[in-house]
Amino acid sequence: MSLDGCADLVARGDPDRFAAVMAAPVALRGRLFVLYAFNLEVARAPWVTKEPMIAEMRLQWWRDVVAEPRARAHEVAGPLHGLIAEAALPVEVFDRLVAARRWDIYADAFEDAAHFDRYLDETAGALMWLAAKACGAPLRAEPFARAYGWGLGLANFLRAVPELEARGKLPLVDGRPAAIAALAQTGLEKIRFAKAMRRDLGPAMLAGWQAEPLLAQVAADPRLVAEGAMGLSEFARRGRLTWAALTGRW
Repeated sequence: MSLDGCADLVARGDPDRFAAVMAAPVALRGRLFVLYAFNLEVARAPWVTKEPMIAEMRLQWWRDVVAEPRARAHEVAGPLHGLIAEAALPVEVFDRLVAARRWDIYADAFEDAAHFDRYLDETAGALMWLAAKACGAPLRAEPFARAYGWGLGLANFLRAVPELEARGKLPLVDGRPAAIAALAQTGLEKIRFAKAMRRDLGPAMLAGWQAEPLLAQVAADPRLVAEGAMGLSEFARRGRLTWAALTGRW
């Protein structure tokens, strides 16, 4: 699949990240589109079937794709192999990202807060680190990228809570309003911590342009999560992304 094909996949399946990539420098867009197309394919693998064994097989297929760089008849695998080699991306990070998605297959709740923390780190945190490294970030930036990705992942996860519950999941370790507000505050602290390394993280951070105000909404009124009422106005969304792209202040 061409880079244009990956871009089209992201445009249809993840419009927020598509907008973020289009605000990034042209030279980096192809790399980001490939990563986000991969992430989209992995994230939706547990949801395209009601059969857990088939979902497990789909995720294992992606783990094999990452581990074995050989030709496969799939629209994303080829560009992904090329990117991993070109940008020297860590295969083990991809593997743990895919493995963490096994939680999405089953109705089981997270074991505890530490399990939830690992899930966000190994999915959204890992994706942010891979994106940052693909954009040229040094190794010292990894904890900052993961912290930023964790905050972004939390914002997206909280937005998905009503849908997850409708699908029979138990998404929150502690669903009390005070606990949700505290969780949002933790996400805000991680995002603010990551900003100390914004120059190294670069355009990868554009993907999180909405995360901070969304988490601030929840910290102020955690009932928004259950109501499915998190969100920014279209004016605010466009304004924040444009500002971030023009000033480099994510």
